Amino acid sequence: MKVAFLGLGVMGYPMAGHLAASGHEVTVYNRNGAKAEQWVAQHGGSQAATPAAAAQGQEIVFACVGDDPSVREVIAGETGAIHGMAAGAIFVDHTTASADIAREMAEALAAKGVGFLDAPVSGGQAGAENGQLTVMVGGDQGQVDQAKPVMDCYGKAVTLMGDVGSGQLCKMANQICIAGLVQGLAEGINFAQRAGLDGEQVIDVISKGAAGSWQMMNRGSTMCEDKYDFGFAVDWMRKDLRIAMTEAKNNGALLPVTALVDQFYAEVQRLGGSRWDTSSLMHRLKRAP
Repeated sequence: MKVAFLGLGVMGYPMAGHLAASGHEVTVYNRNGAKAEQWVAQHGGSQAATPAAAAQGQEIVFACVGDDPSVREVIAGETGAIHGMAAGAIFVDHTTASADIAREMAEALAAKGVGFLDAPVSGGQAGAENGQLTVMVGGDQGQVDQAKPVMDCYGKAVTLMGDVGSGQLCKMANQICIAGLVQGLAEGINFAQRAGLDGEQVIDVISKGAAGSWQMMNRGSTMCEDKYDFGFAVDWMRKDLRIAMTEAKNNGALLPVTALVDQFYAEVQRLGGSRWDTSSLMHRLKRAP
């Protein structure tokens, strides 16, 4: 298919690469043009100077940018994709953003006869690089059926959760679960080490039981070693938790643990860990007297 990919960050760059490797004709756009030039040199395809130019004549336009304002700008801004897309095309937004912006952009695109799917992903940088992402989708079943074979290039599971906005709501639940899980893992490892146990041995043992998780298997050892210079940044996690807590005010859900862990992440930021991996919750515990 003829597709475009807007946003070549740590997630978008490899995701677009999987599209090219699968034989799709890919046009890329990135705010930093040098990154787009690098991608084209590595994967082929072509580069566009604006989202509108990248979207021109494409069957599906994908995006993975930073936040609500970035989504609005790349779709509906002065040079946004909406100005280049034709009726019948589909816009797939992989950004983790609010359900409100998803509904707003869906309405704007629908006025031009363009479909919209909110499709945030989970699996981190490694999942993007290995083509093993979980994709949570909100939108129309027919449009999902058209886009899913393409998303399968980097998604191990692509699931329609409901109407537009449902993908983002599911991602909020995902981040809520991760926040509490990582804090519990950090406390468990810190406890074990202060009790004189070998942290890595403890992880090896308990990961085979009911406490086992992806975070434990992929971050437990590095947490034992106090290493966090990789993975999903604290800044982005706080953005995601803010979105979730705002939505919770609307639907009445109580998020006491999430709110607490968000403040722990704020402390990590004050320690200079804005770009550390989210497992850096461990660092603040190691520093405690």
